[in-house]
Amino acid sequence: MTTDQLYEQIQKKKSMLCVGLDVDYDRLPEKIKFECRRGDMALMGKLFSGTSRAIMAFNKAIIDATAPYCIAYKPNLAFYESMGMAGIEALAGTVDYIRNRHPEMFIIADAKRGDIGNTAKMYAKTFFETMDFDAVTLSPYMGTETVLPFLEYPGKFAIIVALSSNSSSKDFQNFTSDGRELYEEVIRKMMEISTPENMMFVVGATKAEKLADIRRFCPENFLLVPGVGAQGGSAEEVIKYGANSKGGLLINSSRGIIYASSGDDFASAAAEAASKTARYGL
Repeated sequence: MTTDQLYEQIQKKKSMLCVGLDVDYDRLPEKIKFECRRGDMALMGKLFSGTSRAIMAFNKAIIDATAPYCIAYKPNLAFYESMGMAGIEALAGTVDYIRNRHPEMFIIADAKRGDIGNTAKMYAKTFFETMDFDAVTLSPYMGTETVLPFLEYPGKFAIIVALSSNSSSKDFQNFTSDGRELYEEVIRKMMEISTPENMMFVVGATKAEKLADIRRFCPENFLLVPGVGAQGGSAEEVIKYGANSKGGLLINSSRGIIYASSGDDFASAAAEAASKTARYGL
């Protein structure tokens, strides 16, 4: 997917919303767990077993309900990997479902990988070839070698963690040398090896006031902005400080949308929450 295609979706849906699919089996509605214990569930022509059936049923309902209001989905891999093979099954099935039913969507693997050499190449192959994600989040602590293999795939994006929303991010990200904070050095170095067509940056919504400064040296790159909703970030402030002339933001909300209700109305509640967040768009 290209940035122009993303911009087209922003204009079409009047939204810059990314829905985080951080699915915890323990938080699924009891009705889904009960129904999925009763037998095999066919989704996209495949049979899913055990826990994966429940995760897939939940994801399918959330995706169909929120698709009119968002332009991207972001599964957090830790939630799926923690469930072993059942979780990996559900993750692969989720990506397949989005590709088949909602092909206009941008799909992000929130993996935060960060390694070099052949390991980095294998990670790139995993996410861009085997699982067909559009983008993957990366930790750049080991330098440019961490990122370069991901830039070899046309139409795919490396999303570099620059300034995260957690409180202890200041332990390293705000370290100052020669008048520059470390997160700024990260962005500047990554800009040297990339273009806006293959790189984005993570900037937390709780650091919205920093977005205007960041835009000075990466005006055209998309920014993935987590932390809206349950973490306390404001979509309005993110857009005020961080949007460029075309939008240029993927504003992520996870728990605030997918767990808007724990009852049988979870999907309609998620749609309402997504609609409200998307209203702060263009």
